[in-house]
Amino acid sequence: MPTNVSDPAYFHKVVDCQWACPAHTPVPEYIRLIAQGRYNDAYMVNWESNVFPGILGRTCDRPCEPACRRGRVEEQNAPKPEAVAICRLKRVAADFKDGEIRALLPRAAAKNGKRVACVGAGPASLTVARDLVLQGYSVTVFEGDAKAGGFMRTQVPRFRLPEAVIDEEVGTIIGLGVDFRGGERVDSMKALLAQGFDAVFVGCGAPRGRDLDVPGREEAKDRIHIGIDWLASVYFGHVTKVAKRVIVLGGGNTAMDCCRSARRMGADDVKVIVRSTFDDMKASPWEKEDAMHEGIPILPCHVPLAFLHERGRLTGMRFQIVESVYDAKGRRTLRPTGAPDVDFDCDEVLVAVGQENAFPWIERDIGIAFNDWGLPQLDAVTFQASLPQVFFGGDAAFGPKNIITAVAHGHEAAVSIDRLLNGEDPARRPPPHVNLMSQKMGIHEWSYDNAPSDDIRFKVPWEKAEKALKSIKVEVELGFDPATAFKEAQRCLNCDVQTVFTDKLCIECDACVDICPMDCITFTANGDEAELRARLSAPAANAEQALYVGAPLKTGRVMVKDEDVCLHCGLCAERCPTGAWDMQKFLLVTTKAGPACRDSMPAQRVGVPA
Repeated sequence: MPTNVSDPAYFHKVVDCQWACPAHTPVPEYIRLIAQGRYNDAYMVNWESNVFPGILGRTCDRPCEPACRRGRVEEQNAPKPEAVAICRLKRVAADFKDGEIRALLPRAAAKNGKRVACVGAGPASLTVARDLVLQGYSVTVFEGDAKAGGFMRTQVPRFRLPEAVIDEEVGTIIGLGVDFRGGERVDSMKALLAQGFDAVFVGCGAPRGRDLDVPGREEAKDRIHIGIDWLASVYFGHVTKVAKRVIVLGGGNTAMDCCRSARRMGADDVKVIVRSTFDDMKASPWEKEDAMHEGIPILPCHVPLAFLHERGRLTGMRFQIVESVYDAKGRRTLRPTGAPDVDFDCDEVLVAVGQENAFPWIERDIGIAFNDWGLPQLDAVTFQASLPQVFFGGDAAFGPKNIITAVAHGHEAAVSIDRLLNGEDPARRPPPHVNLMSQKMGIHEWSYDNAPSDDIRFKVPWEKAEKALKSIKVEVELGFDPATAFKEAQRCLNCDVQTVFTDKLCIECDACVDICPMDCITFTANGDEAELRARLSAPAANAEQALYVGAPLKTGRVMVKDEDVCLHCGLCAERCPTGAWDMQKFLLVTTKAGPACRDSMPAQRVGVPA
């Protein structure tokens, strides 16, 4: 069957970076704007989708970058094919915007009489607040801490994320008219509901760190700390120094923040010890690289056996050496290798082995159902709890993830709340708005730059180590300057500018086949997809990326294009004598709270791509 390119998801999936982003940020669009020096416009493109461009430009888990096609199409003998530095370009937009950005911010609509409470002032709640206050809702955000930001403020160290950046972007949202109640911790859902709010959004995160119950834990407790609590204590100034020898347990990003913080607070010997293999660690690859760059070793395949102590004083830890064994379904088990147990001396241990949800303030008799893991039972699309006016998002919904996922949850929950409070079914939601626009300006002219740079990925400069490692408040990464940002932006393949084929105009001259630098276009007899993939000009091995198959032509052949390796260079469209190929910019506008999400628009139940 010919490919249904009218399906909004088809060309969206071809923009691999945008498809992978939980908030579906139009990445190539803002990268082009950065290359043009239009930093304010690039910032606003980000602000509409991901809400926190400056924060995420420093801390995002970057699901977009592993998806970037640039890492798949570069020559295999290149030093190291790498994605475009999407995240760090986002920071460029934030760093170089100017004061005129205030004029571009939307204004809140007139109050509509509906009141919404958000519990917690982290990224999910702040996203809900921003989306709803702009539509006229009175939004009150309750936060136990004095300042808004949630774990972005209290658990992400200042050497990664300066407080001024948090203050600015959180302040922008509060400044839209949100009623922020800092220092007011919600300790009863019943009491909150009794205040007459029309809807409640719970975005309180996963605030409880997991402990490690092995022998010696109680005896040496004074020198053993839960990682996320310790990071918060560092932020609030309750902890100002550490012992000289520190072990960090755990393999996630929190563990990386702990070890790098300890290094800056006076520890001479910092080790990260994890039970998994190095590759199976949950920390982002760049987080591991940054820690090792600062001289912090990571020791994999060590299972904690005991805290060692003398007369109540921690002296070290004992570990068992294991190996990871995988079954046919890829499930991992840890198997002892038989090697002797090993001891490491230490004076302090930071336990960063995971986080858990905690809802002691939600009474269990008010109609909110929880599952066996202590998580609320939610509709995966609407984020609605079993008590209809209550919604969850961020880490509070399905467990710990990351900032950009929390933002995506906030957008979807805001749509649900908006529909519910307008008397509509939250599960019926319009699909994204999609537009395709030709970029042709002349016979051989296009409105976008279709000659991507051959440069390898540019490195972000760092502060000098002797300065960065002396203070936990000195930002390590300095960000791209405008000139380097331009060069990095030129590496983008403009994957949102699609190659659109019109079979009725094709004369089967094969000019496009001849000129394609990636051999991704083939005219051939039709067949089953698996069989067709194997006999293209260049076999299409990546089954996760769709084939573009046209309707039968006069000869009976069909046009087949492998989207996986297409450079979006436009040579096929330039060479085509009949205009059967065109370069059309794809724009996806995701559904947000407001009139466009209601039943005045065509609606259907849709899922959120993973």
